[in-house]
Amino acid sequence: MDQGFRLREATTEDADVIADVHTRTRTAYYTAGGMPEEEFAGPSAWGERRDAWARVLGAPARVTVVAEDLDGTAVGLLTAGPPHYEDLDASTYYELYQIGVLAHAWGGGVGGALYREFVALASAAGCAEGVLECWASNTRAQRFYARNGWRPDGARRPGPLDHDYVRLRLKLVSHGF
Repeated sequence: MDQGFRLREATTEDADVIADVHTRTRTAYYTAGGMPEEEFAGPSAWGERRDAWARVLGAPARVTVVAEDLDGTAVGLLTAGPPHYEDLDASTYYELYQIGVLAHAWGGGVGGALYREFVALASAAGCAEGVLECWASNTRAQRFYARNGWRPDGARRPGPLDHDYVRLRLKLVSHGF
């Protein structure tokens, strides 16, 4: 495979791997946004994330995909499913809960492949729009989503360091998906 990675659906046995990727990607964007690493990177926080991922991987409504390099080492993840926002209809909207790519894999097409997988999942679910929430200080992700047609819809909620989480939407039909 000449792209250097492959995607596969995660299983319940992937909880540790996914918690690790999540912890490392989360550390990268929060520290880039000014948060001290010790705020969220401790062993108890990792254990809580691992337990949360074990629950997510057992939830039938959610889909989680792992991106692996050709040696089988996880380099990214995607998780998506019905929207958790009360104002959005699950028959119209599909939520991108998270795309995370480890820093050493940036620029290698992993994020784009995970994003295309999200679009395919949303389309397969019969949804016309995507929705996600992104920390305003995660400028790398903000640029990625803007390049792919996502736009703020005005909904916000408080986030760390007085930087809000911003809700973005994407009209899937306008992109020919």
